[in-house]
Amino acid sequence: MNPCDVAIVGGGMVGASFALALGGTGLRVTLIEGVPPDSASQPSFDERTTALGNGSRQIFRSLGVWDEMAAESAAIRAIHVSDAGRFGVARLESEDQGVEAFGYVVPNRVIGRVLWQALRKAPNVTLVMPAKLEHAHLRDDGVELDLLVDGKPERVCAALAVAADGAGSVLRKSAGIDAAVEDYDQVAVVVNCGTDRPNTGQAFERFTPTGPLAVLPLRNGETGGNYAVIWAVKPERAAELMALDDAAFAARLLDAFGWRAGRWTRIGKRNTYPLALSRADQTVAGRVVLIGNAAQALHPVAGQGFNLGLRDAATLAEMLASGGHTPDFNELLARFAAWRDEDRRGVTRFTDGLVKLFGSELPGLAAIRNFGLLLFDLSPTAKRALSRVSWGFAGRMPRLSRGLPLE
Repeated sequence: MNPCDVAIVGGGMVGASFALALGGTGLRVTLIEGVPPDSASQPSFDERTTALGNGSRQIFRSLGVWDEMAAESAAIRAIHVSDAGRFGVARLESEDQGVEAFGYVVPNRVIGRVLWQALRKAPNVTLVMPAKLEHAHLRDDGVELDLLVDGKPERVCAALAVAADGAGSVLRKSAGIDAAVEDYDQVAVVVNCGTDRPNTGQAFERFTPTGPLAVLPLRNGETGGNYAVIWAVKPERAAELMALDDAAFAARLLDAFGWRAGRWTRIGKRNTYPLALSRADQTVAGRVVLIGNAAQALHPVAGQGFNLGLRDAATLAEMLASGGHTPDFNELLARFAAWRDEDRRGVTRFTDGLVKLFGSELPGLAAIRNFGLLLFDLSPTAKRALSRVSWGFAGRMPRLSRGLPLE
């Protein structure tokens, strides 16, 4: 194949967003994806949902794709946090924080459809699929990618190769970058459900003895409310929940969550996903750079994983756009790694800390954390700080998240 400036391995939500951001820069971009985006077997664009923070929404707005996503999104206007069986509770209202919403819940299939529709029109972006990366050869002046494209061997030569191929990244392994993986011993049971009354834009995070339970608003249906349920439980408990019929599952969900959303009247297709924290030892090796889950894969407890990965993509696109036709890649990638480090570490500590704090059974800790929830509920300063989490933990935000062009 013809040489390119940037080869992206992985066309999921982060990889596709990154390719789209580079589309107007004049750089020659090759996007390599193993499964067509409209295929039923495409794991990135299934019936799961993603909670987009306000920074992510602005990035999509800057890329010209938000309006179409917004038509099928639901705004999070309030957040309710509770610890099951205990008195602690915290509530946040977007109106009190001076924002329209804390974020927006969008089905992954919608995000995928909109991104790939735009990609097919993007200038200077070559789409290669279905293609599987076999191995990458790192050179001083670039990367050679050996692929199987429709079962036939092909080679792509790129000045820069970007790994956006998930927590099990083949490109990361080819570059010799190790990743530390911590198994949470939890499985997420994910299902879209309906209730007998419309949702009001309130999102819930309920910490139960078996793991956190998130209930996020979806666009309301004609007869009631729709919610995305992400229920983290022990693997054996997940197997039990998956074996139940819909009525029995609804009863278990009601027991764990209560009546806050109304009576569960519809249970969609249930899926499970093992949960682990994966952190790459470094995000750059030669001319290979990691973004999204290839760099860090997080627990979904606070809905920060994709938002963090999208900031990776927006930051790298900005730096490449301003680097000129012959950038010093060593210097550019070193700056990228340093720029993203604070945000990456901050979000990882935040999500990992929540899982371990509310999952601990140490004597006395339950009373302390419930007292903390009550103090948080009474503190406007703490609420303002938490409402800013969706913008990231780094002091400098990418230009796209501020509504500015890349250059």
